[in-house]
Amino acid sequence: MGFGEKRGDYYRGRYWLAPGKLATVADENGATIRFRTKREAAKAANDKEALVRAGTLPPAPKPAPEPQPAPTPLTFGEYASSWYGEQDLAASTMQNYKRHIEQHLLPEFESVPIVEMTRARIEAWAKAERERGYAVSSIKTWRSTLHLVLGDAVEDGIRDSNPAARRRGRGKRAGRSRNRGPEKVVTDALGILLIGERASLLSGRDDEFVAVVSKGFTGKRWGELVGLETEYVRPTSVRIEWQLYELDSGELHRCPPKDDSYRTIDTPPFLSALLARQIERNQPKPCACHGRTYVFSGHGAANGAARRTGVKLVDVARRAGVSAGTVSNVLNRPETVPEVTRLRVTKAIADLGYLRNGAGGENAAHWRRSGFAQWLFQPAATGWYPKKSPQPAHPVPVLAEPWPGIPARGRGAAARAEACWLPIAQGLTPHGERHAHKVMLDWLKTPKVLTDERMGHLDGSVGARYSHVTQEMRDELMEGLTRIWEEALAARRRMSPCSTVAVLDALLRDRQ
Repeated sequence: MGFGEKRGDYYRGRYWLAPGKLATVADENGATIRFRTKREAAKAANDKEALVRAGTLPPAPKPAPEPQPAPTPLTFGEYASSWYGEQDLAASTMQNYKRHIEQHLLPEFESVPIVEMTRARIEAWAKAERERGYAVSSIKTWRSTLHLVLGDAVEDGIRDSNPAARRRGRGKRAGRSRNRGPEKVVTDALGILLIGERASLLSGRDDEFVAVVSKGFTGKRWGELVGLETEYVRPTSVRIEWQLYELDSGELHRCPPKDDSYRTIDTPPFLSALLARQIERNQPKPCACHGRTYVFSGHGAANGAARRTGVKLVDVARRAGVSAGTVSNVLNRPETVPEVTRLRVTKAIADLGYLRNGAGGENAAHWRRSGFAQWLFQPAATGWYPKKSPQPAHPVPVLAEPWPGIPARGRGAAARAEACWLPIAQGLTPHGERHAHKVMLDWLKTPKVLTDERMGHLDGSVGARYSHVTQEMRDELMEGLTRIWEEALAARRRMSPCSTVAVLDALLRDRQ
């Protein structure tokens, strides 16, 4: 029979549904009915038990489900982290995506639920980046990465649309970019030759001259130049099979050329001879990082520094008009050197402020892109060293003789200087040489199919399928490039019939 059961300040009715199975008197919603007295609870329980025995008790309503906490929305930071981990792309691409996400997207969107990201918020972020002084082209690149991430979120069903998609300008002139950058600076063959000469004067060796000329007359990309292995230098061409891509970690990653642009670049005779002499002169050995033998090596100290300050022994040799070996003899075995020569070398040492062992050290295996551009190429092209705290940007101080001047280095260089270099091509970058080579090809009226092959471009048009490179095209191009080089060399000889850069001096004397 049923009974009343005390529960604090009320009673509840309990009755038997089956042997060993009790139930509680409840209302139509399944909530327990609270009775004031035990008698009332027992009576209600007996009534329910009577219905059970008669088989007429309706089924007890199911209790209301417990409220579940709302799921935590997926944030952009969480999704971007998993998205990046799923990518399997080239090391350079992965590095760029990581930089874009960590440095420019996560600071703004990391904790924002990905379903709540709106076009207005993305536009506000882009505007704030512009106000911070970032270039429009850079912001456009970062937004492309954001568009890619959110596009995959749409594919995964997390969002219905991509708020990072660009909308066409409304009420603004369309058809041309309204955020164009400055015009790309290029130079001619004489400019390439002069910049190469100055770069070699700054580095104290011939390698930079050969590299600058090689880049300007082949249009190779920077990574293809640094990654040129000796086995791919042929008598009349160079083969582009690999490049060295510099990661943010400082590692130089050996990988295929950009867009898999494997190709053979024909080289005119003068350039083939320069590359052959470069290899013969340096006798390069396999580097420790890749175990490969490269045509060019770095100019900085092996500890990773991009710039070695101080006067080099080769600078003294150039100033005195003697060989580096003669300078070494003056320093180590002065009795073996004629007095006239010894006095000339001693005066050059005093003029330049040379400190023995002040610029020694083993060279790094490879150039660093920023080191080459800032401390060799830019000063050679513009005549100015870049700003390096605490020093402001300043002209390259040089001793006027022999022409075009010997860079003065070390403490008191500006006071000892007699002149400074005039700019050759203000704003030119190493990549600008690639543009300059394309201008050469256009000026020589090179067929587009040969230009695309040489530059490593792919023309996917239907018309390109019916265009082919012939040997006559190649021969005519080599003749044109040789003619341009000879004219530049003749113009350089009219400025001065000799050079303190040995490889260029040999070329000038051959034309006497």
